[in-house]
Order: sequence, then structure tokens, then C-alpha cells
Amino acid sequence: MARETPLVLGIDTSNYTTSVCAVDAGDGRLVGEARRPLRVPSGERGLRQSEAAFQHVQNFPAVMAQLADRLVAQGVRPAWRRVAVSVRPRPWASSYMPVFQSGLAVAASLAQSLGIPLTRTSHQEGHLAAAEYFVPMPALPFVAVHMSGGTCDVVMARRTVFGYSIARLGESLDLHPGQFVDRVGVALGLPFPAGPHLEQLASHCGTSVGELVLKAPVRGASMSFSGPLTAALRAVEAGAPAHEVARAVEACVARSVAKAVEYAVRREQAVRHVLIAGGVASNQFIQSSVRARLERRVPGIAVAFAPAEFARDNALGVATIGYWRESAR
Repeated sequence: MARETPLVLGIDTSNYTTSVCAVDAGDGRLVGEARRPLRVPSGERGLRQSEAAFQHVQNFPAVMAQLADRLVAQGVRPAWRRVAVSVRPRPWASSYMPVFQSGLAVAASLAQSLGIPLTRTSHQEGHLAAAEYFVPMPALPFVAVHMSGGTCDVVMARRTVFGYSIARLGESLDLHPGQFVDRVGVALGLPFPAGPHLEQLASHCGTSVGELVLKAPVRGASMSFSGPLTAALRAVEAGAPAHEVARAVEACVARSVAKAVEYAVRREQAVRHVLIAGGVASNQFIQSSVRARLERRVPGIAVAFAPAEFARDNALGVATIGYWRESAR
């Protein structure tokens, strides 16, 4: 017989994925989650906001049904206590992206119909909370990096019952790392989003970097990828081996992130914990390269990444923030 379980529902509607997640309202344990990637036509480098929002509306019945099936399979009968939803890319008022309104409309409707509280948070905070679910940070402020197709921020973060208090130290000066990966990937004939496909292609290099080296321009804790993109596209046009171009892109992103983090840590001095999240951070070569460089250059540093499956867009972190808020009532 199904047991009634108090749950918090998390909802995230990014440019890439429709995500829902349920966590236990008593202890924050992940109970079930479901996601559906948005469909991007072959050869395209993304979706317009209106197209992405429409796909989220189409996806919601399927992902909610999938989540319900997973709860039933565990013998769980939901007693929803709170709904949490990402309503903007970053945690400040000027941060806005229409695609998140799709999730907010569903979340607000559910909360009102069920008579339960609604927690609003940001996509960025959701990524950090998802990473912290697996690798908790100390109660002190820490350096965090969120890198994806739509964001590249280096921040000082401190957890609160509302999510995170965040102060930005650096950002992308032009392209985000996910855009860099996707544009080179599409030029190489890979599907969009290109991240996992580019990683698989680069794996043909083994552990080596290869002969092609792209510059990694960093100013303070801010990164620039427009120059490396131009160089990479020229290499593709010149007939450079595809796997070597893919590895050069990975190595460029890794060096850029490591240099930006090193600047941030040396500036803050007392900070020695670093958390790196976002879809680009799921790349295993980037993870190992960033960790190796920082551990070599900054004694005592502790660098953590979310597991690959939860570095990509997901609603676990959003649900977790809802759980923190519910626990503080």
C-alpha cells in the first residue's frame, strides 16, 4: 500500500530542459525526478524564447506523469507541502528571461490550487543547491562558478534559508562557455546542445591535449571566449582533426575557469572551498584539468563538482531550496 509522504516539488524551465523533482519535506531526500530536453532542429544553435516556452508547455504533462509514475513505483503517495520554481537566470531583479515564465505559471497554479506555499528562486541558485546536495559546502562563504550555455559567473556565495547570498566577482565578457562549446560543436557537425557529443569526440585524444592550443584570455575573474571561438572555427575550416579541435575547446575552457578561480581565491585570501556547477562542468576532462591546475597552484584548496547527471539542468536544486524554506517555517 502506498504511504503518504510530505513532499516539496521543484520546477525548472531553462533554455534546454523541462525539469521537475520531488524531495522529502522532512529530510530533503531526493524521492524522484523527471526531465525532458527541448528539441532543437538539426544545424541550429538554439531556440528562440517563444519556441522554448511553447515546448515547455508541451512537455509538462509528460514530465509530471513520469514523476508521478516514479513516485508510485516507490510506493509513495504525495502530500505536497510546497512548490519551488526558478523564475529568473540569476538571483537579482534585473535578471530576466521569458522562458522561466512557463515554469512559474505551472508552479503558481499548482500552489494556489493545493493551498500550499510557493518559493521563487533562480536557475543559478538551483545549480549550486543541486551540487551541494552531493558535496555540501561549509557554512562560511565559498567561491562558486556557474557555467552553462546562458551563464558564466564567478561568485562569492553563502547559503541562506532563502537560497544563496551571492556577490559576483567575474563573468563572461562575451560568449558563455556553453555557447563556445555549442558553436564549435555545430561547426563540427555535432547535434545541439553539443556538450556531451563534443566530450565523446574529444575522448579519442585519450588524456593528451593535442597539438592545437587555444588561448584562454582571462581578466581578473572574467573570461573571454570570442577569440578562442574564432581560432577554433578557423582550425575546423583548415581541416584540423575534429577530435583535436574538441579537446582544444575543453582545454581552453578548463584553463580559463582555473585562472578565474585562482584570481578569486587569492583575492579573498581566507576562502579555500570552490564549488563548480552548470552543464559545462559535467565534462570530465574539464573537471580533472581544473582540479589539477588549482591544486597545484593554490595549496590547501578544495574543489568540488556536482555529479555529471546533476551538473546539467535539473530541478533537484530548486526543490532543495524549497525544502530549506519549508524547514525554516
